[in-house]
Amino acid sequence: MEEQAAAVADWYPKRRFGDLPDDMARRFGSREALVFKDERFTFAQLRDEIRRAAKALMALGVEKGDHVSLWLNNRSEWMFFMYALAKIGAVQVPVNTRFRSHDLDYVLRQSDSAMLITHDVSGPIDYLAIVREVVALPSTGDSVDDPSFPALKRVAIVGAGEYAGTASWQAALGRAREVTDDALDARAASVHPDDPVFIMYTSGTTGFPKGVVHSHKLIRNVEERAFRMAITERDTILNYLPLFHAFGYSEAALMSMLTGARQLLTETFNPDQALDLVERERATIAHGFEAHLQGLSDAQEAKPRDLSSLRTGIFAAGTHSATPIAYRGSRSLKPLKALSAFGMTEVWVGACLSALDDDEPHRLESSGYPAPGYEIKVVDPETGKESPQGVPGELRVRSYALMLGYYKKPKETAESYDQDGWFITGDMAERQADGYFRFLGRFKDMLKVGGENVDPMEVEGLLLEHPAVQQAAVVGLPDVRLAEVPVAFVECKPGATIEADDVLAYCRGKVASFKIPRHAVLVDAMPMTASGKIRKVELRAQARAQLLSD
Repeated sequence: MEEQAAAVADWYPKRRFGDLPDDMARRFGSREALVFKDERFTFAQLRDEIRRAAKALMALGVEKGDHVSLWLNNRSEWMFFMYALAKIGAVQVPVNTRFRSHDLDYVLRQSDSAMLITHDVSGPIDYLAIVREVVALPSTGDSVDDPSFPALKRVAIVGAGEYAGTASWQAALGRAREVTDDALDARAASVHPDDPVFIMYTSGTTGFPKGVVHSHKLIRNVEERAFRMAITERDTILNYLPLFHAFGYSEAALMSMLTGARQLLTETFNPDQALDLVERERATIAHGFEAHLQGLSDAQEAKPRDLSSLRTGIFAAGTHSATPIAYRGSRSLKPLKALSAFGMTEVWVGACLSALDDDEPHRLESSGYPAPGYEIKVVDPETGKESPQGVPGELRVRSYALMLGYYKKPKETAESYDQDGWFITGDMAERQADGYFRFLGRFKDMLKVGGENVDPMEVEGLLLEHPAVQQAAVVGLPDVRLAEVPVAFVECKPGATIEADDVLAYCRGKVASFKIPRHAVLVDAMPMTASGKIRKVELRAQARAQLLSD
């Protein structure tokens, strides 16, 4: 597999994330590149901000190969950090901003992060307070020396204030002058395109998130999709997707810096704000999941805007539940020509993609046709034999764009490939007669809550830490807005008592809000198999019967 992938990739000129801002500044220096709230940057200005950030990071002691966690909401600095870290050869670790203490502890520890960059306070969340719960910050200076995090050297705060035990990013920018252009350029030149560029955490089947490692080769993936979608410097990409997520990271932050398209960045997704921006800024591209398309349709039907500039975007619509939402969006958001696709962090975005001139069934019901450089098949997961057309099976992928591996998880990495080198997605799909594929769901127990992966085993592990809980099982319950939501079934220890509200409260503040069960059901005993496993099929049926009927 490795030899085939290398042969395919060799013809494509290898490039680096850190060079892209310089390339775009040379080509489109005076064109507007980034809009965030009242801030506007041309490509030349964006390049300069990225270089200043790179020098500041070097002044703070970030070395080539260091892992740096970014726990930040969408903002212009996210773009500066993303490309600055790549330029100096550091490995960026995007962290979900909905993560809380348990999640943060795990990611910082497992990723071997040398630095954490985060907010003081953003919206209602005191990020620094959560950091202090997890990391023992020094009383003086900013050098972290916590035995629980041996790799962590520093926590940097993006904000106006200065806080004990942390480094002020504003002060660090003042130190950027300590690093010369020659020193920065020498560091940038030492970065190899095959080096890891980021570690993005995604939930798996082991009970904890896995860090997916990728190199700069993803430039080819994004560039080829830009060609298929006809994205150029004339486009404006509306990005309300979080930059810590593969979708927003790839289709906005990378796409803009590869094509010269302008990016309109918002902090969060607000359907009315999004449509107002489309009308005011003449956005041409928008992406999202089912929940985004549904929210945009609701907002447009309630208050029509001029969306005549809106050209296309990826709204994954393969699952049967997504199809009516996709057709509704096609009607409500005209002239948007929504495309469907399949991707995941391990294989990256757009492994399959429909085409601009496809008919509606291909764009709104399938998951698209395999992209260049991808081989895709559907197999019987028990036998490994390829499934006939129209027969559901497990989706498997081979490509130059596959991850380098799961960080520090060699066993899980090896187990994610079959003996012939195909990546085992764990997802269910069917191949259609014309070569298009349709994603149907997951063979794994993984939940998909509003576009976010939730591993039930991670939540179950947390619940089992409660002193009154004997057994815990988390299953999915269909939900109109979020596709599905978690439901926790809990069996108490003998002699102990617990209320359903206590189960939910125990999770709050410890894990991301989308992981917290929406319902808790107390049971006397779990339904078990003869081998001692919980029968989740019965629990799903019970959840539907008990909760959907309510």
